[in-house]
Amino acid sequence: MSTPIGDNSSLHGLESMVKAELAMVESSHPAEAADRPISEWMFDPADAQREEAGLRSLLGAVEALESDSPHGHSRDGRG
Repeated sequence: MSTPIGDNSSLHGLESMVKAELAMVESSHPAEAADRPISEWMFDPADAQREEAGLRSLLGAVEALESDSPHGHSRDGRG
Protein backbone atom coordinates (compact mmCIF):
# COMPACT_ATOMS: atom_id res chain seq x y z
CA MET A 1 0.00 0.00 0.00
CA SER A 2 1.42 3.35 -0.98
CA THR A 3 0.94 6.73 0.65
CA PRO A 4 -1.05 9.30 -1.34
CA ILE A 5 1.11 12.10 -2.71
CA GLY A 6 -0.72 14.82 -0.76
CA ASP A 7 -0.44 12.96 2.56
CA ASN A 8 2.14 14.49 4.95
CA SER A 9 1.84 11.73 7.56
CA SER A 10 4.86 9.89 6.16
CA LEU A 11 6.91 13.10 6.21
CA HIS A 12 5.84 13.81 9.78
CA GLY A 13 6.81 10.26 10.75
CA LEU A 14 10.19 10.60 9.07
CA GLU A 15 10.72 13.98 10.74
CA SER A 16 9.96 12.46 14.15
CA MET A 17 12.37 9.57 13.56
CA VAL A 18 15.16 11.90 12.39
CA LYS A 19 14.65 14.18 15.41
CA ALA A 20 14.83 11.16 17.73
CA GLU A 21 18.05 9.95 16.10
CA LEU A 22 19.49 13.45 16.26
CA ALA A 23 18.69 13.67 19.97
CA MET A 24 20.52 10.37 20.57
CA VAL A 25 23.60 11.55 18.68
CA GLU A 26 23.61 14.88 20.52
CA SER A 27 23.26 13.14 23.88
CA SER A 28 26.37 11.05 23.18
CA HIS A 29 28.51 14.22 23.50
CA PRO A 30 31.08 13.33 20.82
CA ALA A 31 33.30 16.30 21.69
CA GLU A 32 33.67 15.07 25.27
CA ALA A 33 34.41 11.53 24.09
CA ALA A 34 37.28 12.82 21.96
CA ASP A 35 38.95 14.15 25.11
CA ARG A 36 39.19 10.66 26.60
CA PRO A 37 41.81 8.03 25.71
CA ILE A 38 40.90 6.00 22.62
CA SER A 39 40.70 2.84 24.73
CA GLU A 40 37.70 4.35 26.55
CA TRP A 41 35.76 5.32 23.42
CA MET A 42 32.44 3.55 22.93
CA PHE A 43 32.23 5.13 19.46
CA ASP A 44 34.44 7.16 17.18
CA PRO A 45 33.60 10.83 17.85
CA ALA A 46 34.27 11.70 14.20
CA ASP A 47 31.62 9.16 13.13
CA ALA A 48 29.13 10.72 15.53
CA GLN A 49 29.83 14.19 14.14
CA ARG A 50 29.36 12.94 10.56
CA GLU A 51 26.12 11.23 11.55
CA GLU A 52 24.86 14.41 13.21
CA ALA A 53 25.65 16.44 10.09
CA GLY A 54 23.84 13.93 7.90
CA LEU A 55 20.79 13.90 10.18
CA ARG A 56 20.64 17.70 10.22
CA SER A 57 20.78 17.71 6.43
CA LEU A 58 18.03 15.09 6.22
CA LEU A 59 15.89 17.02 8.70
CA GLY A 60 16.28 20.16 6.61
CA ALA A 61 15.22 18.27 3.49
CA VAL A 62 12.13 16.85 5.21
CA GLU A 63 11.17 20.27 6.51
CA ALA A 64 11.60 21.74 3.01
CA LEU A 65 9.35 19.04 1.55
CA GLU A 66 6.74 19.69 4.21
CA SER A 67 6.75 23.42 3.52
CA ASP A 68 6.43 22.84 -0.24
CA SER A 69 3.52 20.40 0.10
CA PRO A 70 -0.03 21.56 -0.57
CA HIS A 71 -1.00 20.90 3.07
CA GLY A 72 2.12 22.49 4.58
CA HIS A 73 3.19 26.07 4.87
CA SER A 74 4.97 27.91 2.12
CA ARG A 75 8.53 29.03 2.65
CA ASP A 76 7.49 32.64 3.05
CA GLY A 77 5.05 31.70 5.83
CA ARG A 78 1.91 32.62 3.89
CA GLY A 79 -0.20 29.52 3.83
